[in-house]
Amino acid sequence: MSDATSNPACTSGPRITPVPPGTRLVHIGPHKTGTTAIQGALFEARERLAEHGVEFPGDDRHPMHAALAVTARPSMMGDAEPDERHWLKLLDQVEATGDRTAVVSSEFFSEAGEEAIRRIIQDLGGERVHVVVTLRPLVRIMPSQWQQYVQNGLRMGYENWLHHMLRKAPYEKPNPSFWRRHRHDRLIERWTAAVGPENLTVIVVDDSDQEMILRSFESLLGLPEQVLAPVPDAANRSLTLGEIEMVRHFNVAFRGSELPEQLYSRLIRYGAVVQMKTGRTPSAGEAKVTTPQWAVEAAARIGAEIAERIGELEVRVVGDPGLLHKVPSAAGPEHEPSAPQIAPEAAAQALFGVLSAQACQSAPAAKGKPVQEVPSGELVRVLARRTRRRLKRGLRRK
Repeated sequence: MSDATSNPACTSGPRITPVPPGTRLVHIGPHKTGTTAIQGALFEARERLAEHGVEFPGDDRHPMHAALAVTARPSMMGDAEPDERHWLKLLDQVEATGDRTAVVSSEFFSEAGEEAIRRIIQDLGGERVHVVVTLRPLVRIMPSQWQQYVQNGLRMGYENWLHHMLRKAPYEKPNPSFWRRHRHDRLIERWTAAVGPENLTVIVVDDSDQEMILRSFESLLGLPEQVLAPVPDAANRSLTLGEIEMVRHFNVAFRGSELPEQLYSRLIRYGAVVQMKTGRTPSAGEAKVTTPQWAVEAAARIGAEIAERIGELEVRVVGDPGLLHKVPSAAGPEHEPSAPQIAPEAAAQALFGVLSAQACQSAPAAKGKPVQEVPSGELVRVLARRTRRRLKRGLRRK
């Protein structure tokens, strides 16, 4: 079960006994643990993967709608509701890989209940399934996860949200999904009960080694090194404190209106937010979201409990479980949080993103599909072409 030479429960790096050929490798996240990085790398390397007997089935890098459908989870605010057909289509694509290894990755699998977990395992091949869980320390996850909730309409400020998640039992409001995703020991217990400890691998991501997760997946899949390469994704960067506070305050105003949620999805999440992320690089002086010391320490205590329990589950662990409860050396201030300041450029990009999202509904790349299904890179290219045309028209008028 383990490749370790010292600790029988963990390895010191990405040296892992590969899964057998024909395995259905199911990566369940959870959120904010390097899922976008591994999905992007697998999607970009599909042709090279196939040369080594590994397939990454699906139409894009993340089968989100399929995962939401099989777990019976709602879509993000304003998005189209998931349909069973998305899951059945993915199953057909996995089945078409035959006796080759297939990789399916979605962080939304982490929200599955016991019945949904059993169905996922059975539908994807039963004994052929091997589950992978990627983990990061809670203190690293919390600010990013709060930002994601804000981009889904949350109106609560960060420290107030932390208070509800860490100090206000039963810790389920305003986001009951947080601990279902991020009480990682219980997440692993749920999936281990369905597949057995010998068919589950935990990868503790080391933030000091940006490619560790890629090398771990290569080893797990029996691939040569460097088959998986980092894929730059500006659309996945965190927002600055000023940017995310602008979105949060907009949420307050939006919730007080009677405007349709579809408008929020199209114009804010896939318009203003995407444009701020891809259209500018924040300056070094712009304040970031910081976690107060009391929350850092609370998260570390929970991380220690998680690491201890995972060690008792007899699953294979790659990396250092001690990272799950390590207190960062540069923790956020206790009583003097940074004041959010909106850079004029950020405000301009947000407004441009709103206008562009509306205009892109008629763009060739977007015809016949909602804007959230148009790759962010294609949206950026559409915007760039339109900007160049406007500049040329302006020059001709002079």
